[in-house]
Amino acid sequence: MAETVTVEEKEPLFSKKNRQLLIDPLNDQNPITIQVLGICSALAITTQVKNAVVMTISVMFVMMAGNVIVSLLRNGIPDRIRIIVQLVIVAALVILVDQVLKAFVYDVSKQLSVFVGLIITNCIIMGRLEAFALANKPWPSLLDGFGNAIGYGWVLVVVAVVREILGAGKIFGIQIIPDAVYAFGYMNNNFVILPPMALIIVGIIIWIQRSKNTALIESH
Repeated sequence: MAETVTVEEKEPLFSKKNRQLLIDPLNDQNPITIQVLGICSALAITTQVKNAVVMTISVMFVMMAGNVIVSLLRNGIPDRIRIIVQLVIVAALVILVDQVLKAFVYDVSKQLSVFVGLIITNCIIMGRLEAFALANKPWPSLLDGFGNAIGYGWVLVVVAVVREILGAGKIFGIQIIPDAVYAFGYMNNNFVILPPMALIIVGIIIWIQRSKNTALIESH
């Protein structure tokens, strides 16, 4: 009697479920505007677009690598010490990021200062490790880390663009506001450089996004 061999079908790398891991954090499950996590860095390091971009890349590396490592080790991590193990993994990755920044973009590293080290306790990263990586395979965990990092990053960049244009009239050292505008008496607004303005901008983004999502839900 011939033996029947069943072959388990592999899920496509970019299946609908996996694509949602990339798409949802940009809007419906955004870590800052919907889950209200990672607000501290949104307030502190968004005075310049360059700082926001570097912080986004740093968080992206730590989140993606951390998710994959925890996912690979998930079956061997004792439940009692899982938080400690996660902190050790994230701390090691953050130290690596900090050393790379000091080696290649020292001026940005100085401006980011202690906030690079605070990535260790970033609630977005710890939340994804605990809620997702511990229960999923490496590939979905990698996508989840990338998606949430981009969702975190676009908010930082938008806030930084508004603050740098209104506060300095420039982005990446390139003048955005023409000299003719200054000739009419316009002055850079130093208030937007202060943390309260960052909170106001984040609040406006949250209001717009939640209003939009509510309207879409009601329309359906």
